[in-house]
Amino acid sequence: MNALATLRILGALLLFLGGALLTPIPFSLYFADGAADAFLLSSSTSLAVGLLLFKGCRGGTEFSVREGFAIVTFGWLFYALFGALPFVLSGAIPSPLDAVFETMSGFTTTGSTILKVIEGLPESILFWRALTHWLGGMGIIVLSLAILPMLGVGGMQLFKAEVPGPTADRLKPRIQDTAKLLWGVYLLLTATQTLLLMLGGMNFYEALCHAFATLATGGFSTRNTSVAAYDSAYIDGIITLFMFLAGINFSLHYHALRGRPREFFRNEEFRLYLAITLGAIAALVYFNQGTAYASLPENLRYSAFQVASILTTTGFGTADFELWPLPAQFLLVLLMFVGGCAGSTSGSVKVARILLLFKHVRNQLFKLIHPKAVRLVKLGETPVDRDVMQAILGFFALYLGIFVGASLLMTATGMDILSAATAVIATLGNIGPGLGSVGPMDNFAHVSSFGKGVLTCCMLLGRLELFTVLVLLFPSFWKK
Repeated sequence: MNALATLRILGALLLFLGGALLTPIPFSLYFADGAADAFLLSSSTSLAVGLLLFKGCRGGTEFSVREGFAIVTFGWLFYALFGALPFVLSGAIPSPLDAVFETMSGFTTTGSTILKVIEGLPESILFWRALTHWLGGMGIIVLSLAILPMLGVGGMQLFKAEVPGPTADRLKPRIQDTAKLLWGVYLLLTATQTLLLMLGGMNFYEALCHAFATLATGGFSTRNTSVAAYDSAYIDGIITLFMFLAGINFSLHYHALRGRPREFFRNEEFRLYLAITLGAIAALVYFNQGTAYASLPENLRYSAFQVASILTTTGFGTADFELWPLPAQFLLVLLMFVGGCAGSTSGSVKVARILLLFKHVRNQLFKLIHPKAVRLVKLGETPVDRDVMQAILGFFALYLGIFVGASLLMTATGMDILSAATAVIATLGNIGPGLGSVGPMDNFAHVSSFGKGVLTCCMLLGRLELFTVLVLLFPSFWKK
């Protein structure tokens, strides 16, 4: 493996992080929250280490898929470590482990938090929390492809390693052009939602933070009770809409902006995503009517918001769904295993994988009746390569295996089964809240140090879709 090239790119990523760490300073000065020095020192540290690696490791920029996996995994780890510095240096989160947990939760767009009180923290710290979501949502690596021409041909290896979903949707021949288009759509949606939230009564600061968290499907809010603090049907509706949009493959948004909105309904994955969303909302309304809510409009408002929040793995809350009927809670847990579309900012398994898995099962049943028949698995009109199907089957097996193993480890820390299992799926699926002691009105502060370590690993594994991280554990990966 080309270690020098890998370290050089990691240095470039730290240089970008050093620049990003300066962006909260204007908010700190405006609100006079006293955290400006913490961000300045954090930025200086990141820039110094990044410059040392970038200038000191000159070994070419051509690299294979192995270097791509290493850069993406270690890039995320570096961002979690260096991005945690403002929390520690400002005193907002004195514990380094807790700060890394919070930062990893931010960059992986998980939204799980160890903070018991949010509104008392410096405004610039809360802005940094939201910004980690936004940078991690579309992908730090994809952003780097758009702004670092030095990546050259090897950029596609990073794109494949980082972009969530079974396959990487490439809109342009040059990977840099693809990254720029995706980020252009991301910026446009963020600006639009920020404006709409301001029209609903939020100030610019809060609207921007919530737009960052929504489009990234992250869920960090500036309020202790999340979106419920605003008690506004308008704000709930805007965030519900943009959570749904964030769960759609961003290449479809690009086609729609180019005047081809029919591409949405021509896409088989989107049709299933829409059907799951509407079906889940209808089911929740049925379960909650007359029990959690007496009014149908109120029931629809809160049910739709929570379905969009859990399905897209955003994790915002407007209601304590642990008080809902058990069938409603169980449905939300099922949605935690689904996620949004491939190529979106959402986490979890993804609708495309579930769709292809059911098609594969259907084909296997068909072959029992017609053993000599040849029937291909297709996504839309496109046949799915056998290697892709094998990867999907392996992903499902590995996902369930990690879920079971990590849940077992969490119960060993003393957590009850419900809390342990939902804590794992909430972090592995990059969702945020679970049930039990990690429910929507609780946090992860009480989890043991070992448990936080396990859940931090789950967040990284879930964001980079398992294989990207686990392949580094094989000794053969490091051999020539």
